[in-house]
Amino acid sequence: MRKWIALSGATVLALLVSLFVTALPADAAVGLRISGRNIVEANGNNFIIRGTSHAHTWFPTQTSSIANIKAKGANAVRIVLSGGRWQPANNAADVANIISLCKASRLVCILENHDTTGFGEQGGSISLDAAVNYWISIQSALTGQENTVIINIGNEPVGNNAVTPNWTQATSAAITRMRNAGFQHLLMVDAPNWGQDWQFAMRDTAASVKAADPTGNTVFSIHMYGVFDTAAEINAYLNAFQTANLPLVIGEFGHNHSDGNPDEDTIMAQAQARGLGYLGWSWSGNGGGVEYLDQVTNFDPNQLTSWGTRLFNGPNGIASTAQECSLCGGTTPTDTTPPTTPGAPTASSVTSTGATISWGASTDSGGSGLAGYNVYREQGTTDPLLGQSTSNSLALTGLTANTQYQVYVRARDGAGNLSGNSTLVTFTTTGGTTDTTPPTTPGTPTASGVTSSGATLTWTASTDSGGSGLAGYNVYREQGTTDPLLGSPTTNSITLTGLTANTQYQVYVRARDGAGNLSGNSSLVTFTTTGGGTGGGCTVVATTQNTWNNGYVIQPVTVTAGSSPITSWTVTFTLPAGHTVSGSWNATFTQSGQTVTAKSVSHNGNLPAGGSGNFGFQGSRPNGNTAVPTGYTCTTP
Repeated sequence: MRKWIALSGATVLALLVSLFVTALPADAAVGLRISGRNIVEANGNNFIIRGTSHAHTWFPTQTSSIANIKAKGANAVRIVLSGGRWQPANNAADVANIISLCKASRLVCILENHDTTGFGEQGGSISLDAAVNYWISIQSALTGQENTVIINIGNEPVGNNAVTPNWTQATSAAITRMRNAGFQHLLMVDAPNWGQDWQFAMRDTAASVKAADPTGNTVFSIHMYGVFDTAAEINAYLNAFQTANLPLVIGEFGHNHSDGNPDEDTIMAQAQARGLGYLGWSWSGNGGGVEYLDQVTNFDPNQLTSWGTRLFNGPNGIASTAQECSLCGGTTPTDTTPPTTPGAPTASSVTSTGATISWGASTDSGGSGLAGYNVYREQGTTDPLLGQSTSNSLALTGLTANTQYQVYVRARDGAGNLSGNSTLVTFTTTGGTTDTTPPTTPGTPTASGVTSSGATLTWTASTDSGGSGLAGYNVYREQGTTDPLLGSPTTNSITLTGLTANTQYQVYVRARDGAGNLSGNSSLVTFTTTGGGTGGGCTVVATTQNTWNNGYVIQPVTVTAGSSPITSWTVTFTLPAGHTVSGSWNATFTQSGQTVTAKSVSHNGNLPAGGSGNFGFQGSRPNGNTAVPTGYTCTTP
């Protein structure tokens, strides 16, 4: 999300000459890498990021911050770099020095290009393609550092405006170029919408982006600020990636922000419970009204702020949960003798979501000592790591109901050597009648094919982990104290009929499972049926894309021409008392009292018969107020 730093600039990175190298084969991964949903080191040790960000490009003399961050307990630091948007650019020599300082403090070094921040919305920002040019220009400082360096290709690479190519295409292309240039590092990719993905582009297309990486070593990064101000929103987003078995880190978050109050307690607790990495923003140097995000005052490690105290020393904080990477020193272990193979595992206390696995202990004779065990699920060509234990027992959680699991164990020593695989234990989780877990909340519905008596609604499907399975959806009209049920489809689409002409409808969806549990309400979609005539004119459909305690985004507001072409349109709507429009795009806005008028602009007003254009806006409202705008109408000259 938008952040302000005390220093700024506006020079756009000049494009650099690309290098062309043969793409890596899928088995060529070195250093830090992805295994299932987890980040692991080259020796197979699980690595969970716990750290913060340091604004090096604006404060190049504050290099002591790296050691100070380590001293607070972190195992990783995210370094802000610039290839030219801010001067001086961070060249290869500067980056090599930063990497050496991270290694001296035994920190994983996450390097991010900040020049992409807010592309399409903020002046001076650059595309992901241009960001790749920067990485290629400093490749000499990065090659050979794969054990301790992660490349975050571009910070918050798309704002709230649509760009071409879109986030999915641009991110996939950037990954492809990085691999073709010979980078073997673990890559990190940030979400669009200033990192917060409130339009769910990253959530819904992450699988296709991961497929663009021939090594499979890309981790997705979500930034959690005001959009993630409730436990329900946080859990729903994390659940989506867990269900899809895709790797995710919380690449930035804070305890407060100008766009709302994030729920940092849930963010940290869920990251710890799910084994996800997190990085707070930021060590020091914030300005422009968000100075409260500083974790220490004036880069002084002895002056922790309340946010710094919470992040480092609070429940589920860095000091109590971070585990140092085993290969950050860059030395080659002398112990090359693996531990003995663990004894045959057994399963007990099997439930619909978990089981306890126990096995005979291994021994180690190589000198580095037995460090613990890795527990894997046998699942074809790639066996996901289910967890790690320092004893010969592990309680598995988060399993799928009524599902067969085949599990084996490998011992690891202090040098990272892994034993052979134990024999398999096979068990099936329970499920069915005791399901009390509701499905996930459906995505925001969209309306199409609006007529005088009907409309078609579609939404992103829910998932169900309780065991009884997803049974379908209930579609309701928002109408005061009693919301009538409009239909109960079994798929994520419904065609409504029998509606009243020239009438506004606000509709939401709830998913239901086989045990009768209902999900939370989706966001509302607002549309107005036509008047039933055969002439021109226009109709309008407004989608509530996202809401938080003191704001919301309405996107898209779709205007559709009637049976005749139109040259412009005007949409009016009513803001609830106390609400204001705090941002808008693709329309010219005016306001009189609580009535807002949005007029088309040059590129979206001239519509053919049946053609559509759209715009959007962000609203602010009193904290805790749940109302959204109503009364959308569309007129033409």
